[in-house]
Amino acid sequence: MYHAIVRQKLQKVFDDLNHGEYEGVLQQLAPQFDHVFFGAHALGGVRHTVQTYRLWFERLFRLFPDIQFEVKNIVVKGWPWDTIAAVEWVDQLKTRDGNVHHNAGVHIIRFRWARVAEIRIYHDTEKLAEICQRQAATGLEEGVAPQIVD
Repeated sequence: MYHAIVRQKLQKVFDDLNHGEYEGVLQQLAPQFDHVFFGAHALGGVRHTVQTYRLWFERLFRLFPDIQFEVKNIVVKGWPWDTIAAVEWVDQLKTRDGNVHHNAGVHIIRFRWARVAEIRIYHDTEKLAEICQRQAATGLEEGVAPQIVD
């Protein structure tokens, strides 16, 4: 039953993100957490504070206001004091030049007593770096801005 509840909550998070809503994610964070987004691009880096993670989400939705996630699989393992979840997804977004792009990835999320302690996002980093460059080439300079880290 516990695993089913975690799966439902994670599906809701991605449904909310599809509407540009991320405050629910921030409210689920443990006092100490890591948000790791791999890659040498404007969205890459590591964050440890709610303020910095909020700035990251704001950048994500400025760069890709229409991003949509299709959740393929959610796997949950562990007990409430130490739970690991994997969320496999495919995204779709449109760049300012009108081209539609897709990427695929996995979020690995560790919960400690129902609070998010770690989020590690694995995806095609080269593809995302290229898409960020494309956004910058159309005038959205934030596509090549320094990473938001703390």
